[in-house]
Amino acid sequence: MTSRARKNAETSGSRGVVRTLELLWDMSPRAVRGPRPGQTLDRIVGTAVGIADAHGLDAVSMRRIATELGIGTMSLYRYVAGKDELVDLMLDRCRWTGDCADGPGADWRTVLECLAREGLARCRLHPWLLRADRSRPIPGPGGADGDGMEKVISRIRPMGLPDPELVSVVVMIDSYVTGAARIQGVTAAGRIPATAPVSEDSAGPEFDHFEFGLKRILDGLEAFVERSAAAAGGGTQGA
Repeated sequence: MTSRARKNAETSGSRGVVRTLELLWDMSPRAVRGPRPGQTLDRIVGTAVGIADAHGLDAVSMRRIATELGIGTMSLYRYVAGKDELVDLMLDRCRWTGDCADGPGADWRTVLECLAREGLARCRLHPWLLRADRSRPIPGPGGADGDGMEKVISRIRPMGLPDPELVSVVVMIDSYVTGAARIQGVTAAGRIPATAPVSEDSAGPEFDHFEFGLKRILDGLEAFVERSAAAAGGGTQGA
């Protein structure tokens, strides 16, 4: 394979969403003949995530993963079609799982606070998540479209809102976390304009911008829940 052909193979994602879903849900057909695979998809994805964590998403390539695993580059194509497909698998591996919704007794606000903090911690652990293409959600077992979403929805159902609004609440929190993580990356890199009309310590560690914004969002949701309950003729639910 020429270098140009290899580049096209890495970026084309030629087998598409169907193939990615088969990999995510372990539905790919097993070959009955030929040598047994010497690697596992789980190890390949884990290696790719480790490279991205240490060196950024641009550093992830089929050649580099093969080098890390001590195998030939072409061997990887038995497991994954190329980089686009691999990034889908990496995203699924590193997305939130809804574990914050597992503990008993927490009200909806506590669940959302935990979800947001977990999301921020994940973005800090895997900074490349902010660069990865999230425009094509893949409903894998680790994604927000799977069990994780169901867990969270079940725990915030006491808000008393219809399902579309509950889903929107989760999307709102996820969007806030992503935006806040991007801003934190900018401030950490010292890229706040020097001419900005704010005090020098506005981006300092003394003020937790993330927690401030999160609490204001939750305050707004709490007020909305109360108004919705009053409009329906009931009392405040789960606040």
